[in-house]
Amino acid sequence: MAKVKVNKRNKIKVSKGDRALEITCYIIFALAALICLYPFYYVIINTISANDISAKGDVLFWPKGIHFKNYINAFQIDGLINATVISVLRTVIGTVLTVFACAFMGFMFTQEKMWLRKVWYRLVVATMYFNAGIIPWYLIMKNLHLTNNFWGYILPAIVSPFLLILTKTFIENVPRELQEAAMIDGAGILTVFFKVMIPVIKPILATVAIWSAVNQWNAFQDTLLLMTDKKLYPLQFLLYQYLNQASSLAQLAKSTTSTTSLAAAAATTATTTSVRMTITVIVVLPIMVVYPFFQKYYVKGIMIGAVKG
Repeated sequence: MAKVKVNKRNKIKVSKGDRALEITCYIIFALAALICLYPFYYVIINTISANDISAKGDVLFWPKGIHFKNYINAFQIDGLINATVISVLRTVIGTVLTVFACAFMGFMFTQEKMWLRKVWYRLVVATMYFNAGIIPWYLIMKNLHLTNNFWGYILPAIVSPFLLILTKTFIENVPRELQEAAMIDGAGILTVFFKVMIPVIKPILATVAIWSAVNQWNAFQDTLLLMTDKKLYPLQFLLYQYLNQASSLAQLAKSTTSTTSLAAAAATTATTTSVRMTITVIVVLPIMVVYPFFQKYYVKGIMIGAVKG
């Protein structure tokens, strides 16, 4: 039997100019990545370095006098655990409700049979540009009994006009034939939404979830305006207080520190800098851990959701 010779594919020749350009791009992107990552790295190494050295600004590239007393002291601060629970609850509940509201309203605003859909949609979008101000908003929240109420964190943020626009635009790019085929088979509007539309629009839902979660996790102004009960303080509001009262917090942490050596005390006793940076890491780390799980959906969701047609 005759052997068949298979010609190997010719390798694409890359010119020296193209290779130089590629290397230059890699170097530029690597530097950009380092510039973005260094602030996080800087904060982390300062939290685990000797506090007296950190306070002088001598910790720049690697930790010095490594210890973890700052984190131990931080978790001993009164109210921190409860504030973490409140932040987690408002982030999870608020994100789930916001994603559902944006998905369902965005879907309904694409349905031509919806009564006065253009009017309702324009009224929602108008809230992006016009608002009554803080005092009328506070009076409404007070009349609705949402002051010193956990739902005061959740209900006002359920409908986000910007995220709703992204979701609606994404849904408009989904082939109409999917919905029509389901309705021909006898599916109702809710069946189409849950069984046909939801699986298709996962990228934009992930995008909405990321933005909503970050907004909920970082929010503290609503606490400042609505809450006086310390049991309802979220983690970010405690951070706000800590940044304004860092000196007193450092003194508090110092009083709980027991050392037998003056040198060890100088290295591990909390300072204003160590308190600020430690609490910053505690607040930022959860979002940094969660974000990679949604990243694969993020680019597709934001690109398709932002461009119509």
